[in-house]
Amino acid sequence: MIKPAYAAFSRALPFSQSNKEPRVEMTPGRIRIETLSGLTVALALVPEAVAFAFVAGVNPLVGLYAAFIICLITSLFGGRPGMISGATGALAVVMVSLVATHGVEYLFAAVVLMGIIQLIAGAFQLGRFIRLVPHPVMLGFVNGLAIVIFLAQFEQFKVSGADGTKSWISGLPMLYMVGLVALTMVVIYLVPKITKSFPAPLAAILVVAGLVIGFDIPVPRVGDLASISGSLPEFALPTVPLTLETLKIILPYAFIFAAIGLIESLLTLNLVGEKTGTRGGASQECMAQGAANVVTGFFGGMGGCAMIGQSMINVESGARTRLSGFTAALLLLSFILFASALIEQIPLAALIGVMFMVVIGTFAWKSFTIIARVPRMDAAVIIMVTIITVMTDLAIAVVAGVIISALAYAWSNATRIRANTEEIDGNIKVYRIEGPLFFGSVSGFLELFTPKSDPAHVIVDFVNSRVADQSALQAIESLAARYQGQGTKLELRHLSRDCHTLLSRAGQLMVDSDDDPDYGIAVHYGVRIGRFGGAH
Repeated sequence: MIKPAYAAFSRALPFSQSNKEPRVEMTPGRIRIETLSGLTVALALVPEAVAFAFVAGVNPLVGLYAAFIICLITSLFGGRPGMISGATGALAVVMVSLVATHGVEYLFAAVVLMGIIQLIAGAFQLGRFIRLVPHPVMLGFVNGLAIVIFLAQFEQFKVSGADGTKSWISGLPMLYMVGLVALTMVVIYLVPKITKSFPAPLAAILVVAGLVIGFDIPVPRVGDLASISGSLPEFALPTVPLTLETLKIILPYAFIFAAIGLIESLLTLNLVGEKTGTRGGASQECMAQGAANVVTGFFGGMGGCAMIGQSMINVESGARTRLSGFTAALLLLSFILFASALIEQIPLAALIGVMFMVVIGTFAWKSFTIIARVPRMDAAVIIMVTIITVMTDLAIAVVAGVIISALAYAWSNATRIRANTEEIDGNIKVYRIEGPLFFGSVSGFLELFTPKSDPAHVIVDFVNSRVADQSALQAIESLAARYQGQGTKLELRHLSRDCHTLLSRAGQLMVDSDDDPDYGIAVHYGVRIGRFGGAH
C-alpha cells in the first residue's frame, strides 16, 4: 500500500510529466491564448462563486476564496491541464443543511475532512475505478449537468424585493436582458469565423459590457449580487470542539462532499480529455482535489471540485496548459483585492450568454439519435441519469446509473448460458457449455442437465465457457454430486488450472488437456485470489 501511495504523491508534484501530458510549446502566441482564456474563466467564476455561496448559506467571499484556492492548486497539481475547479452547485446544495444546522465553522471542518478523504482516495488510486462508469452514464451525466447549468442561469433574471423574496424582471429591463444575452451568443458564434486568435467568450463579454457601461443600460450587474471586495484569505483553524461528537456531525457530510467532488471531477476529467484528445491521471486529480480542499477549509473557503462549465469555456477558448487555470486563479484574487468596482459593473447578461453557449456545446445532442439505436436498457440509463442529475445530485445519479448498468449486464450474461448436446454410441452424452458461468447464470446452468435420463457416461466440456466466481465453482460441485449420487461417470473438460486447484468434490473428475484455458478466478474463500483476466 505504501508503494502506490508514494507513486500517486510523486505524480502530484507540479508540472510532473509522469502522467504523459502532451508537450505544448510555450510560444508568445500560446501564452497569449492561455492568459486570455484564464481571464475569461476568471470573469465567469465570479457570479458562479457568489451564487453558490448564497445557495450554501454563507458569505459570498467564502465562495470566492474557495474558487481562488481550489482553482490555483488544481491548476498546478491536477490530473489534466486545462481543467478548472472551484465552488460548485453540486456541493452547495448539500452544504446548506450543515450550515443551517451547525454553522459555517462546521462547514470549514467538514471541508478539511473532505480533503483528507480525497487524499486517501488518491493515495490508494481509487480514482481508476471511474473507468467502470459506462458510456450511457457519461451521456446522462453530461446532459443532466448541461440542463442544471441552463436552469441555474434563470436565477439571474430575478431580483430580490424588500422582503427578501425574488421576482422575475419585467418590462424594458427584461427585454434588455434577453437582447444582451442573445447578442453575447451571436458574438461568441461569429468571432471564431473571423479570428481564432482571441477567445470568443471574452470578446463577447467585452462587447456587451462596453455597451451596457457606455450607454448606462439598466440591467442587473455582478455588483447587484453582492460586493466582491475583500482582503487576502487568512489561515485559521475551524472553531469547533475537537470532540468525538463533532466528528460524528461532520464525518457523514465529509464523505458525501468527497464522493460528489471526486465523481464530478473525474467525470469532468474524462470529458475534457475527449474534447482535447489528451490523457490525464485520475489518482493525481484525486490528490489535487484533496489538497485543495484541505487548504480551502483552513482559509475560510466552502470547498469545491471540478467545474464542467468553466472547464468547457477554458478548452473551447483554446487553453491546453496549466497556465490558463493558474492565470484564472490569480486574476480572480486580483478582482477581490483591487478590481472589485470594475468587475461589479459587468452585466450578468454577458455571463449568462456565455453559459448558455457552454450548455449548447456541452449537451450531447447525438444522444437523441443514439437512444433510438442502442439497446433499450442503455437508452433508459441515459434518460434516468439525466433526470436524477437534474432532480437530485450528480453522485446519486452516477451511482444509480452504474448499479443499473451492472445489473443489466449481469442479467444479459446470465441468459447467455446454454449447452449443445451430443450423444456418442448411445452410451456417452456430451454437454458443450457456452456462455459465462457466474453467480447470475448458475441456476440456468444446472437446469441444462438431466441426470436421471442421461446415460452412464457424461462429459461436460467448458471450452466455450468461462468459470468466473465462487458461485460457479459451487454449481460445478453440485452438478458432480448429483451425477455421482446415481453412479454416473462424469468428466469435466477444458477447465482452467485454478479450477483444478479450487474444486474439491469435482476435482478428481477433471480431465487434463493441452488446450485447457488459462485464466484466474475471483473467489471468496480467502485462500486465493486469481488474476481475473487473461484469455483462453
